[in-house]
Amino acid sequence: MDGRTTMMRWLLLLFSSMPAAAALTLMHIPAALLIGPMAVAILLAVQGRMAPVPGEMMFLAQGVIGCLMANSIPLSLLGEIARSWPVFLVGVFSVIAASVLFGWLLARFQVLPGSTAIWGSVPGAASAMTIMSESYGADVRLVALMQYTRVLMVALAAALVAKLFLVQSNTPPVPIVWMPAIALMPLLQTLLLIVVCAAITRMIRIPAGMMLLPLVIGAALQDFGFMTIELPPLLLALSYAVVGWSIGQRYTRDILFHAARALPRILLSIVALIALCGVFAWLLTLATGVDPLT
Repeated sequence: MDGRTTMMRWLLLLFSSMPAAAALTLMHIPAALLIGPMAVAILLAVQGRMAPVPGEMMFLAQGVIGCLMANSIPLSLLGEIARSWPVFLVGVFSVIAASVLFGWLLARFQVLPGSTAIWGSVPGAASAMTIMSESYGADVRLVALMQYTRVLMVALAAALVAKLFLVQSNTPPVPIVWMPAIALMPLLQTLLLIVVCAAITRMIRIPAGMMLLPLVIGAALQDFGFMTIELPPLLLALSYAVVGWSIGQRYTRDILFHAARALPRILLSIVALIALCGVFAWLLTLATGVDPLT
């Protein structure tokens, strides 16, 4: 592929991904900044017009997402978990066990390969599970399909539950400020953290280390006051887009047909998992007195 063709494909990718992400964002679709670019990349890939996404871009994008997670999970949260550890343990491990069971069933009935079915079924941050799955030999394309289909269905289920319990909010959604004032020193510290974690991951070969190291180290450094994580919205949007492009570029017509055949059974497993989680929630309300909406 010559330079002109590559440039044209990148322009096509960029100017197709932006309206796709914007449209999904306006529709309040979860993970819109990743799903929109991924959908565009899939369409271009099956047509043979996808721009090649360098592996280093995906590598660094994982670091940005790891920092985002570190910024969202302060270590002080561990104290809250410690105070209510029986509820957390029972709730979390029940859902993990149910997810692994459904993943095993999908593999047992040859809907999906074993590791792919397990990683696609396991709960957690969809981006994290998708990125980590590749380090363990799963088909990242099908894992992404399962994870983000479940994200959409869980968001719908949550909205229906909130409506059922008559939870209404008069607070309008907070608009995204794409060009806010940026604190230069925290931004440089954040970028330095990503670069250092990239070097460590390359040396030690930690599976999914480029996301996990910034998450752990960043949360610790920020919690102890050694740094402040600064992530401009445009950098986050670009990082999510890179992850979406990297996954989408790997799709082929054959994998799309396979995914279409498997989708009804994947949807069935997701609905069953959501229903079982509802049962777990009901049992928690009886055993602990936690309010049903929580």
